[in-house]
Amino acid sequence: MAEVIGVRFKNVGKVYYFDPDGQIVPKGARAIVETARGIECGEVAMSNRQVPDEEIVKPLKKMIRVATPEDLAQVEHNREKEKRAFDICLKKIADHKLEMKLVDVEYTFDNNKILFYFTADGRVDFRELVKDLASVFRTRIELRQIGVRDEAKMLGGLGICGKPFCCATFLGDFQPVSIKMAKEQGLSLNPTKISGTCGRLMCCLKYEQEAYEDLLRITPKTGASVLTKEGRGTVTEVNLLTGMLKVRLEKRGDASPTAFHRDEVKLLRDGQIKVDREEAKALKDLEG
Repeated sequence: MAEVIGVRFKNVGKVYYFDPDGQIVPKGARAIVETARGIECGEVAMSNRQVPDEEIVKPLKKMIRVATPEDLAQVEHNREKEKRAFDICLKKIADHKLEMKLVDVEYTFDNNKILFYFTADGRVDFRELVKDLASVFRTRIELRQIGVRDEAKMLGGLGICGKPFCCATFLGDFQPVSIKMAKEQGLSLNPTKISGTCGRLMCCLKYEQEAYEDLLRITPKTGASVLTKEGRGTVTEVNLLTGMLKVRLEKRGDASPTAFHRDEVKLLRDGQIKVDREEAKALKDLEG
């Protein structure tokens, strides 16, 4: 076991472990630490606690200090410089006629590096842009291409539910979301209904997926052959949440299906939930 604190560098970013170096650091405090990018100021998201050694990426770096008023003033000064750098970079992108969209700019705490985050449809040759920016700022420049989900997380906004984006409020990491999840949850595979503002599948499809998987294990699927108190039949419609099934009985031919609860039928041969190949191909970009 090792004593650590958890520090994050973005509002809803990933939490990284650091050695508190014998100090008790409360949650919400600001700490100065050394990262792969250089010296950074982050927010303590997790106060002192013991964690198993296998959960730690070694070597565990020590916290340099709890942020002082001077450090916090430096952070605010950096925020102001980021706004200026953003405007300068926009002009340089236009001058170089590059097909890229600038999303955000970050100064490291020690000003040893400036990171420019951008989106683009493909690869961008930004070597001349980097040289141009380096001549202006006279420090290390890094341009980092990000995806549309990362862009939404950085910029924030309101989802179709009317609430702030999950990724910008509480999701530390993106979880994989698939078309199969939407199909298993009985949702219409209409891109406008299952995709978020970023144009990718809504993150919230993941939230209830385990519950739907549990229900799918005990509920006959559409196309399943079942035995009811009125004879054999085929399931034509399923409501996973209520457990109600519509079954077309063999002895009734083309008559309207009869409603049964899943507990009232015996499964003879289950059906399958499949995503049509053409549907999957058409919606493939939503999973990116």
